Amino acid sequence: MKLGLLLLATLPIAAYAQDSTTVNSSSEYPNTFSSGSANVQRFDNKARRFNDWAISVGGGAAFMVHSDLRSFYDKKVNWGYNAYVSIDKQITHTFGLSLIYQRGETKQKAMLDGAAGVAAGVGTATTKFNQLALMGDINFSNLLRRVDNHSPYRWALHGYAGIGLQSFNTSLHDGNEYRWSDNPKRVPLFIDQKLDIGSIYYQFGTGVKYKVSKLIDIEARAMYILSGDDEFDGGGWADANDYDPSTPGSKYNMISDSRSDNALSVTLGVSFKLGNKLSHLAWHDPLQEAYYRTSVLENAATDLVVCEKGDADNDGVCDDWDRQLDTPAGARVDGAGVALDMDLDGVIDLYDKCVTVPGPVENNGCPTK
Repeated sequence: MKLGLLLLATLPIAAYAQDSTTVNSSSEYPNTFSSGSANVQRFDNKARRFNDWAISVGGGAAFMVHSDLRSFYDKKVNWGYNAYVSIDKQITHTFGLSLIYQRGETKQKAMLDGAAGVAAGVGTATTKFNQLALMGDINFSNLLRRVDNHSPYRWALHGYAGIGLQSFNTSLHDGNEYRWSDNPKRVPLFIDQKLDIGSIYYQFGTGVKYKVSKLIDIEARAMYILSGDDEFDGGGWADANDYDPSTPGSKYNMISDSRSDNALSVTLGVSFKLGNKLSHLAWHDPLQEAYYRTSVLENAATDLVVCEKGDADNDGVCDDWDRQLDTPAGARVDGAGVALDMDLDGVIDLYDKCVTVPGPVENNGCPTK
């Protein structure tokens, strides 16, 4: 008998334990670490909350700045251009990757020292380039945003860095060696660098984005281009003898000590955010969302008011839901505030002399026999 009662008592516990430890290993939601009663949902493209793809296009000016022949010469600016198109993927709210193609042209000038400079005058060069790069994007506004700033924002500061391959064509003209002449036979200097593994370049810069709408951003961007090539400005071949003053030929590549001709581009662009979500991941900071929701809960909390209407009969059950507002003092009550009458004889336990045996009221709840 005792063994049967013990098994009967443990049955609900065993049933609950079985339900709480059931493992969901179905093919629909294959999560072996989740309870079978848990609200497990798939994380796929339909479950995502934010867009994370975009296409960007832009254009602006380009200048040869740290090189032998430069775009800023004799207090004048020789303008060039730069245009780009990119496919952008936002990995997290602070980091993204872009596959970017750039095309541009720079114009630059320089003059040799001494007699060579007097004979040649001011040399002018043009560089036309094509570049393909993988570029990283750091969202400084999300990375450095103050935790107490709960307001939505439309401006964001970005930093960029990338590596890629480039091809370029250059031409150099001057009044002496690199000019069109039949007597003596002379031609300008032309350099054609093909796109290959030896034409690696680097770039880094910064930009400021403005959120026009959930689908469009505009951005002003400045990028510094390190070519790693002393031929990029059109100043001549970069062989060993081109740096030897005792060898014949104009030495434009010796004007600057640097062996890397570097350029600067300043552009204005537009990003078209792809997808049908309400927001893009680049404009979302999950930490800020957590702080914001916590703040909302803190400000919405009000003091808990217990027994707003009081407890007139002092039975421990508020008058708001007390079904017997005049319970005698000292009487035990149920959850509805009604005095207990265990034997259901009409005499509450407070006055019942025989609590477990029914009897008439006249005999204080006790049987007459």
